[in-house]
Amino acid sequence: MKLLTIASAIALSFAFAAAPALAHDDGKKDHKHEEQERPDHYKGKPSENLVQALNNLREYNKLLKAELQGEVTPQNMAEIHQLTYTLERALERLDDEIDEMKDVLEEVHLGSEHMDFDKVKKNGAKYLESSNQLVEAGRAYK
Repeated sequence: MKLLTIASAIALSFAFAAAPALAHDDGKKDHKHEEQERPDHYKGKPSENLVQALNNLREYNKLLKAELQGEVTPQNMAEIHQLTYTLERALERLDDEIDEMKDVLEEVHLGSEHMDFDKVKKNGAKYLESSNQLVEAGRAYK
């Protein structure tokens, strides 16, 4: 359970670091739908798995930080606008990955209640593989 707390804390720190990139009118816009309506907008760099999402967050948070240094100009705003697409995609992937980790950990929990050794071993290994990637990313982020 301590590992889940650490993984959640790391994910939240990434989320807060990129929070300005997530400002929306209602916070519930469907960017996939939006991209279809506005083809002139950027798609952002893909985050197809946890590692790619973490790498994109690390890289694009640095870019956002650099753009926010000093005075923000119209040129900076254009750059910020463009890079937020990648940050949003990375955070969406992290959200999906953490939801999956929660589900797998719940299977470990339920398996342990029923003494289902195979289920616990299989799902425990799957959970640790994913959550350890978050933990390691957090260590590297310091």
